[in-house]
Amino acid sequence: MAAPSPGPREVLAPSPEAGCRAATSTSGRCGLLWRLRDKQARIGLFEIGPGHELHQLTCMMQAGLWAATQVSMDHPTTGPPTEEDFSEVLTQVHEGFELCTLAGPAFSWLRRSLGLAEEDYQAALGPGGPYLQFLSTSKSKASFFLSHDQRFFLKTQRRREVRALLAHLPRYVQHLQRHPHSLLARLLGVHSLRVARGKKEFFIIMLSVFYPAGRISERYDIKGCEVSRWVEPAPEGSPLVLVLKDLNFQGKTIDLGPQRSWLIHQMELDTAFLRELNVLDYSLLMAFQRLHEDERGPGSSLIFRTARSVRGAQSPEEPGAQNRRLLPDSPNALHILDGPEQRYFLGLVDLATVYGLRKRLEHLWKTLRYPGRTFSTVSPARYARRLCQWVEAHTE
Repeated sequence: MAAPSPGPREVLAPSPEAGCRAATSTSGRCGLLWRLRDKQARIGLFEIGPGHELHQLTCMMQAGLWAATQVSMDHPTTGPPTEEDFSEVLTQVHEGFELCTLAGPAFSWLRRSLGLAEEDYQAALGPGGPYLQFLSTSKSKASFFLSHDQRFFLKTQRRREVRALLAHLPRYVQHLQRHPHSLLARLLGVHSLRVARGKKEFFIIMLSVFYPAGRISERYDIKGCEVSRWVEPAPEGSPLVLVLKDLNFQGKTIDLGPQRSWLIHQMELDTAFLRELNVLDYSLLMAFQRLHEDERGPGSSLIFRTARSVRGAQSPEEPGAQNRRLLPDSPNALHILDGPEQRYFLGLVDLATVYGLRKRLEHLWKTLRYPGRTFSTVSPARYARRLCQWVEAHTE
């Protein structure tokens, strides 16, 4: 399925009155935006301040996103996205670089449907505070950033992955309308940045699943398989932020109480959707946070707040078919489930890997290399079924 032909617009972008001034860079330096040369030496969260090798380039991202969001504030959407909204490409020319916003009106509408004010989005991603560099345990070559308040997650993407995301965007929006409590990561923007005459580098923005992060004690990235799914844990008492994997979770369970049936059903709905898109290799992100005494039980922080997750979206289905649930009275409630003792942050991420020829050949190679073992590259149907089975086996 091909993405709609883009409708380009090019404008000279205004600069934010306060914030860092993006520096002009040569095309050879452009690649530094996404290359983390000392990845092996450091794992965790690091502030990208003056002196950091990525500081000038992340300043460009901030200035570009500030101007891009200003366009959506000056020209607010008035209804659900149209075909033209999904194909729009806005190019804003800054001093030393240009930033393209892909399907801007569609993503603006998505942000509104989440109750996210454009002013807050602009303030978090603009030059008001430094981005945080997140050095991931992922084997992908992507680079990861967080906004200074850790609410928004930025990740670099290959061009083919961006094409897949944009091709699936209309159906993604439709799925969120039908299932407003979906576990799918909430995509908020897709952009490209080009320094001088260098190569375009693409990145996406989404709501962070791990927010608010202050009391989170453990983080996991689950694919439902075993090959390359172990991370050496940080020493006890270490401040390092590690995302562990499947083999690290052995012997553990998620105690959800009455919310278990909701999670299993929503996993079935969301993975069925991804299977229809011929997508695989996505992850179930999980994090744990122990509840305080006054947060436990149905009479405390749990409030039925359907409006929080469906604002701006009119679902064509009956409410009973939408798998709604009790939402905790907290930020990012869509990705939070409260069990009897723990709060769980849950979300499906990395939704852009299509099962094409490249992945079919990878499946054949891994079948020969890892006989009798489970690995990530399998058919979308098998991938979806296996991840749902993992959730069933590890919840109570």
